[in-house]
Amino acid sequence: MDKNLTYEYLHGTNIYLYQRRDMFRMNTDTALLAEFMKINKGERVLDVGTNNGALLLAANRCEPSYLIGVEIQEEAAELARMNMRHHGIEHADILCADYKEASLPAVDVVVCNPPYFKVGEHSHLNERESLKIARHEAYLSFPEFCEKTSSLLAEKGRCYIVHRAARVAELCTELTLHRLSPKTLQFVYDENKEEAVSVLIEAVKDGNNGCHVLMPYYLRR
Repeated sequence: MDKNLTYEYLHGTNIYLYQRRDMFRMNTDTALLAEFMKINKGERVLDVGTNNGALLLAANRCEPSYLIGVEIQEEAAELARMNMRHHGIEHADILCADYKEASLPAVDVVVCNPPYFKVGEHSHLNERESLKIARHEAYLSFPEFCEKTSSLLAEKGRCYIVHRAARVAELCTELTLHRLSPKTLQFVYDENKEEAVSVLIEAVKDGNNGCHVLMPYYLRR
């Protein structure tokens, strides 16, 4: 095996997959989103910024009819393809493309662990380009994500994201502007911090008014 690859499991599942040491890797948010998202049998699922394909592998447990991963970095896209082959998943397509411009079919569910930081925010001079792309909105701002996602989702289709809790007002406003009604929220707390660190959001295209706020999730160290 390539020495730059590791073989690890997605926390909370029995899913093992390959990761690269020098690229963005699965983290707590990946595992939280994999647990939070709801996929029904036969649905078409799109993962935006699929990276190594972890969320597609998690979605596949629910027997979707079709999986699509969009990834702007070719090396990451190839890693996702490798993981699909490793798990014998033949109903998945991994595209190396810019999500904003990609030609994609309509889907029932969009999942995304998007870049958290705006351009220039929390950047480091020695940060690898691949990590900058994963962490910063250089190639995909949240308004751009919402606009594209709304255009692809079928009526009453669902979108699942994990993001910084501090941006929750902005996130919900932007989702609503693009006909994506926030329907379920769950805040994630680090037991050693006073404020929420992350928020999980389910939004429904043209959903009715009303939002469920679930019990908070506490990260235990």
